[in-house]
Amino acid sequence: MQEAQWNTIEGTVDAVIFQNQENGYTVLKLDAGEAGGVTVVGCLPGVSPGEGITVRGTWMRHASYGEQFKAESVERRMPAGEKAVFDYLASGAVRGVGAATARRMVELFGQDALTVLEEAPERLTEIRGITRKRALAIGEAFRLQMGMRRLLEFLGGHGLPLQLAMPLYRRYGGQALEIVRANPYLLVDSELGVRFSQADGLALDMGMEGDDPQRLEAGLLFELRHNLDNGHTFLPRRKLLWATGQLISLEEEELTDALEALLERGELVQEQVAGEQAVYLQELCQAEQYVAWRLREMAAGEMTAPHELDKLIDRIQAEQHITYAPQQRQAVVLAARSQVMLLTGGPGTGKTTSLRGVLALFDALGLDTALAAPTGRAAKRLGELCGVEAATIHRLLETQYDPHSGSLVFAHDENDPLKADAVIVDETSMVDLPLMRALLAALREECRLVLVGDPDQLPSVGPGNLFSDLIRSGAVPVVRLSEIFRQAAESAIIRNAHGVNQGRPPELKNNQKDFFFLRRKDPGRAAETVVELLQTRLPQNMGIPTGQIQVLSPTRRRQAGTAALNRAIQAAVNPPGEDRPERRFGEYIFRKGDRVMQVRNNYDVMWRERGGNCSGMGMFNGDVGIIEDVDDRGETVTVDFEGRLVEYTPDMLGELEPAYAVTVHKAQGSEYRAVILVACDGAPVLLTRGVLYTAITRARELLIIVGDEEVVAKMTANDRQQRRYSGLRWRLAQGE
Repeated sequence: MQEAQWNTIEGTVDAVIFQNQENGYTVLKLDAGEAGGVTVVGCLPGVSPGEGITVRGTWMRHASYGEQFKAESVERRMPAGEKAVFDYLASGAVRGVGAATARRMVELFGQDALTVLEEAPERLTEIRGITRKRALAIGEAFRLQMGMRRLLEFLGGHGLPLQLAMPLYRRYGGQALEIVRANPYLLVDSELGVRFSQADGLALDMGMEGDDPQRLEAGLLFELRHNLDNGHTFLPRRKLLWATGQLISLEEEELTDALEALLERGELVQEQVAGEQAVYLQELCQAEQYVAWRLREMAAGEMTAPHELDKLIDRIQAEQHITYAPQQRQAVVLAARSQVMLLTGGPGTGKTTSLRGVLALFDALGLDTALAAPTGRAAKRLGELCGVEAATIHRLLETQYDPHSGSLVFAHDENDPLKADAVIVDETSMVDLPLMRALLAALREECRLVLVGDPDQLPSVGPGNLFSDLIRSGAVPVVRLSEIFRQAAESAIIRNAHGVNQGRPPELKNNQKDFFFLRRKDPGRAAETVVELLQTRLPQNMGIPTGQIQVLSPTRRRQAGTAALNRAIQAAVNPPGEDRPERRFGEYIFRKGDRVMQVRNNYDVMWRERGGNCSGMGMFNGDVGIIEDVDDRGETVTVDFEGRLVEYTPDMLGELEPAYAVTVHKAQGSEYRAVILVACDGAPVLLTRGVLYTAITRARELLIIVGDEEVVAKMTANDRQQRRYSGLRWRLAQGE
């Protein structure tokens, strides 16, 4: 598709060819007068024949449907004249009005029929056969439609995306425009995707004063919510006031009263934590308090070990044809005696063997054990290693619709706990504070909990530094596996991973059987080499299919970032073709056969199981799938997530990204047969030891580093860890 410069077209809607009621995506034929008939596509919910519209956008050529005009903003005018009013009403635009009723309305009220509908619908009873109840219902349907129209005009008039209309309307109904006018900062929401600067500009455009308390409070709340994505569960008061002042160009002292008002109303909480005046969002403070309290209670609850525990462990060893190392046996013993425990260690130290031992112990004790992990790939890997089914934590807890809040919540909580007698969670370093709070709330009082992970990997994307805080607090029993077993030590991947963790650069001079380095100091040449490895060298020379190779990069941007790599890889391994329909969205082209990743949690999305009647809700950050189909006319994209099919409408495509290459952060919790790591220069905050260690430990059979050895050395030396403001360790240590 080729795009031209911005253009404006005015005309009357002649016909609506297609309209998606869920997202408002519309294909219509516009009578543009002397310009003739024009096909217009875009978010135009509720548009009907007979309407006059002015659309601003770009011309483009669709591979199947030819030249189209893509609307980016729209001005809609009510039909003028009796014929246009009749065409509009007869089209079915207003629920309850068909062609016959439309004719009678125009005969009786003329071109004022629409005014009657909105302002005096009871007058419809003057038409024979229309009761008062039906008249009022028709009027209400029309008023709701007018609410959507005005919402669209408001968004377009302020330069906001028309795609916001449907999610706003679903959330707030016919009152959406009034609610947004009253508080534009409601638009700053992860689901809506409006930047704070956009919402702030809208508020100021509408006449809000720069020091209005609503603006000041919105800025403070935004800073705290924004910093959840940086891993902070709170911000020190001084830092919060300074950052918000920078955001909205005010002095810190001007924000004090607004902060106190939020504290007074309980939206924010301030506590003295580890010498800081910590300011929390209320729900984060409650989550931190709950996690600390529940884990302390569980840590204090010693379990009665089974009779002749040593003999039982010996029997398990015999059944598994293995002899546990001392630390591994210690883990099984601790699991028998503790309600909660931590199991940690690097690659090759026997975590999997220890896990199997703990699971066998629980089975011998007759416990119903649930296995879980933060991501789908991690759960699948855990299940394969242990020989039993494992689920993501989200799916273990299940989601359901809450009619009171209008959102989805976890089905299992204090009121409906899990039936499991024990829960084992792998890759716990990825678990953030709110998810741990939800899991703990769903455990029965006597349920056991085993948390497994590697604290040297990158911390969770969400708020908190949970696994590291638990280990360092000393409040929860922990077994640290440190012995690298001989068979594992033969792997250069494992040897180099431990070396990097201790500050030694990986051995790059002598290529080894599972660890290779290809020097490419120029980022462009590095990207070319990655494509060669994926397309030919690894499949042909080492028998590793492209689908089992994952490219990793520390960064999204620059020539060797994931954005550029994905474009290059897609062009090579899945080029355009008549049998590969595609859909352009933002900077991406989504094409049939592409590997893609869900990049945010969406509890509302529906999925169905291939070949079965099973269906469910919820897709989660990090889920990876393959595009199965692209519907040109509906502009939907169907993705197969390992047997779960999800249909993405245009308003949902912002949740998908190409996944031929992903950042190291996005690869957490996953393991791949082969990994290609691109190591080129980038921002120091991304070129860290933790990123390099995490990348190396994602590879199971083969790791290839493509790039600059100086960058690899720089990453090894950079052990700087971004500080996360978290009070969990302090609360656990203090017993609070």
